[in-house]
Amino acid sequence: MKILITGNLGYVGSELVKTLRKKYPDSELIGFDIGYFAKHITNRNTCPEMYLDSQYYGDVRCFPEKLLEGTDAVIQLAAISNDPIGNKFEKITLEVNYEAVIHIAAMAKKAGVKRMVFASSCSVYGFAEESARTEESSVNPLTAYARSKVLAENDLASLADDKFLITCHRFATACGMSDRLRLDLVLNDFVAGAIASGEINILSDGTPWRPLINVRDMGRAITWGLERKTSAGGNFIVINTGSNEWNYQVKELAWAINKILPETTVSINKDAQPDKRSYKVSFDKFEKIAAGYTPSYNLEQSIRDLVDGLNQIGFGDKNYRQSGLIRLFVVNELLSHHVINNNLELIK
Repeated sequence: MKILITGNLGYVGSELVKTLRKKYPDSELIGFDIGYFAKHITNRNTCPEMYLDSQYYGDVRCFPEKLLEGTDAVIQLAAISNDPIGNKFEKITLEVNYEAVIHIAAMAKKAGVKRMVFASSCSVYGFAEESARTEESSVNPLTAYARSKVLAENDLASLADDKFLITCHRFATACGMSDRLRLDLVLNDFVAGAIASGEINILSDGTPWRPLINVRDMGRAITWGLERKTSAGGNFIVINTGSNEWNYQVKELAWAINKILPETTVSINKDAQPDKRSYKVSFDKFEKIAAGYTPSYNLEQSIRDLVDGLNQIGFGDKNYRQSGLIRLFVVNELLSHHVINNNLELIK
């Protein structure tokens, strides 16, 4: 099986390629990425790309159709995957997360690719005070990132047929250790703060709900999309991907870290304005039809892995929010050094 992964040099992709290599040892794995975050490896021993057969560099907005020849499956991870970047570069977010996704999907279908897995997001639900959101619930995207995911899902539905099966994972918020760690994700940020300064500062009142999923469990879920039968969702499926046990209020995450690192001080801004992004999500459907691929990590294990991983790389930077572990900081650095232009294109 030949599998092409777009966006493999990111937080999720760097763990996914290891999962794919272990599960499909004889497969041909091809990576395609622009390389914004390629050098920001948080593993002292190996480079994730060693698990690939080939690595190509380029912009998904100018994807080379020839890479799809002989490909059996495409996994679309490439995205402007951060709300602060998306808000600053809204037009580009739509180009990368929506228009490029549909263009590549159309080319893939034409080339005879049999399957596509698209990384969508539970952030499409935005704000929901009522019961846990199901796949049938209305969406309420509040950011450019979330809107781009809704648009992509809608257009992908029209491309799927009995020869081109598409799976859209609405992933819970990612967390956990990765060979290209991000610290601009809520749990990762809290653990980093606890290690670097002994403090977790919650800027909201701590009540917003977030569903979470360990980054390694995201890889397992993606393999389900590569293997599922049409009886499990049909030619096209949008599915909430995570675990019902992983619906947490933000303050609960902080106290869970405090339990493991008891010297950590937790402060909550009780006077803060309510966070508009708050939602619980039902993962009943995923648990029912994806048996064997559902999350295996729990919150405590994920926190301990982050603590161990950060300690192994000697992490202790109190100013980590101004470092290569924060996506917006990296993009701004690339802009200031004229590596990319204002359209986030590489300057050649």
